[in-house]
Amino acid sequence: MVQAIENHPELSVRSLCELMEVSRSWYYEKPSATQRAQRDVDLRDAIEHIVLEFPGYGYRRVTAQLHREEWDVNHKRVLRVMREESLLCQLRRGFVLTTDSAHSYRAYPNLLNGLMLEDLNSAWVADITYIRLLTNFVYLAAVLDAYSRRVIGWSLSRFIDTKLALAALEMALQTRKPRAGFIHHSDRGVQYASGEYIETLQSAGARVSMSAKGNPYHNDKAESFMNRSLSNS
Repeated sequence: MVQAIENHPELSVRSLCELMEVSRSWYYEKPSATQRAQRDVDLRDAIEHIVLEFPGYGYRRVTAQLHREEWDVNHKRVLRVMREESLLCQLRRGFVLTTDSAHSYRAYPNLLNGLMLEDLNSAWVADITYIRLLTNFVYLAAVLDAYSRRVIGWSLSRFIDTKLALAALEMALQTRKPRAGFIHHSDRGVQYASGEYIETLQSAGARVSMSAKGNPYHNDKAESFMNRSLSNS
């Protein structure tokens, strides 16, 4: 409607409404940009809650559930939102959808299980979480020193991919410059199992460690930090 007004400044609002077959009350009651932005956020929230409750749902089943919850939205828009927010085919991690372990990359044994840490840079832990902003979401990747639990590398992005995780790792490597033999522990997410990420770890002399299958909470030090970060955000 706004574009029509700009293209035909000679026409009155009444004429434009008649041309587009809408009522003048619809024109004057149309939502503002702020209202549309808030509705988009509410829709993302609704989709997120459905995916968390039904992790196996694809966009069509999510759309059907939205209709049951009286959302007037079509499956194309739901698919777009789920793609933008990386909510397609994700597994549940707490209330944050960040771990996709359905991949063909190699998984590594858990080297931290029962290990007593005695010094800095003996082991690092890495994880990714989800941060809600006013009108959208971003992902935070962090690398912590497992001994001190201090963040030594981090990265923010709208995209949950290897580039996000790698940026946090490279910051940690540049900051600490660890000696070969340190442990790098993470969940089995595709970001950490990817060839590029593993090659970077091996070049730095790291021993790769991952949580057991189906149990990301073996990465409890990173999980604890992420939960505290979310509660304070």
